[in-house]
Amino acid sequence: MNKLQFDFLADKENNTLTLRREFAAGRQLVWDCYTKQELLDQWFAPSPLTTKTKSMDFKNGGHWIYAMVEPNGTEYWGRMDYDTIRPIDGYTGYDAFCDPEGNINPDLPRAHWNVTFTDKGEHALVETVVTYNSLADLETVIQMGMEEGMMSTLSRLDTLLEKLTK
Repeated sequence: MNKLQFDFLADKENNTLTLRREFAAGRQLVWDCYTKQELLDQWFAPSPLTTKTKSMDFKNGGHWIYAMVEPNGTEYWGRMDYDTIRPIDGYTGYDAFCDPEGNINPDLPRAHWNVTFTDKGEHALVETVVTYNSLADLETVIQMGMEEGMMSTLSRLDTLLEKLTK
């Protein structure tokens, strides 16, 4: 299997993380995996955690409230508030940690996500630019293991895509 592109770039002057990740599947299928609850629940957490969705309304002004769940049952809640959606090209939104009711935790970093999907031959390339309010917020998520977590999470998406394309 050829090596798929993965870039994780921290820009401390602009408080951004840029992730570029190539997937061995077409753009429509990768888009579906990022935007449909039944698919997100199968991959959107680093191993060995699992994902469960409380509610999802994928539209401009909509939201996704979900938990990443440890094998022992401990839950880490998050929410994405969608700004703009351009089907199979990209979406933007604000990501935050929250409680099970979706109330945002003001003590943890909130970030703006700009996710774009492009064709790279027969593969899809997803670029995610995450902008934090401050350098301290950016450094907090790096310390929390964002790079390792994203590598693990995205490799789970590889496994799901392999299953879906057979």
